[in-house]
Amino acid sequence: MTATARPSVLVFAGLDPSGGAGIAADIEAIAAQGAHALPVVTALTVQDNNRVHGVEPIDPALLLRQAQALAQAVQIRAVKLGIPGSGANAAAIAQVITRLRAADPLLPVVLDPVLASGHGDALARGDAVAALRPLLALATLVVPNLPEAQALGPVAWPRRLVTGGHADGARVVNRWHGPHGTREWSWPRLPGQFHGSGCTLAAAIAGQLALGRPMEMALDLAQRYCHRALEQAYAIAPGQLIPNRHPWTERTA
Repeated sequence: MTATARPSVLVFAGLDPSGGAGIAADIEAIAAQGAHALPVVTALTVQDNNRVHGVEPIDPALLLRQAQALAQAVQIRAVKLGIPGSGANAAAIAQVITRLRAADPLLPVVLDPVLASGHGDALARGDAVAALRPLLALATLVVPNLPEAQALGPVAWPRRLVTGGHADGARVVNRWHGPHGTREWSWPRLPGQFHGSGCTLAAAIAGQLALGRPMEMALDLAQRYCHRALEQAYAIAPGQLIPNRHPWTERTA
């Protein structure tokens, strides 16, 4: 019996030892869509489910070696980008994407432009906005929250989904801006704060795009999945909750 190949998503993100955000969140969310994550760690972090205490970027040469080994062996159907960790790493990631796009000009690239933790702790060495610029230019879709969208300024993104979790009101409104117009999704605001919700959403979108879904269908399915993961979030310690990225399992917390 021949195994069926599963679509793969190349992921660049930081390692969060709490398991709530970063590469751990991406692996789980992509798997839940029916795709497979190829995780390349961009930075080691010192953090828990609430605060980031330190960031150590991976050497860009090592990052390149990891990505090149994967690209030579695996057909990559989408790319998901989290924190680059440094400007040098962002340049290396941009180099990888440019090479992949030479073979597949329509390769989807989803960027979660994480500028800081929920408490404002830095997640990159140097200017985080400047580090993201080469990646913004290559992204098919950018998924910022409201503070990130404001910090990035009027960048000419071809497609973006601005999430509304930082706004007020009984409902969270996510606004999609595409080349042919805009659309809104509205979700009931859930109690509590969540660690890794942005990672979860962006990774789920990348997983759906890797499966070949059209953009708006991928956005719809990924948001439904993310909202369910937040509905069933659980605690590991006081403070921010961890999204249940396997929402088909029974909640135990």
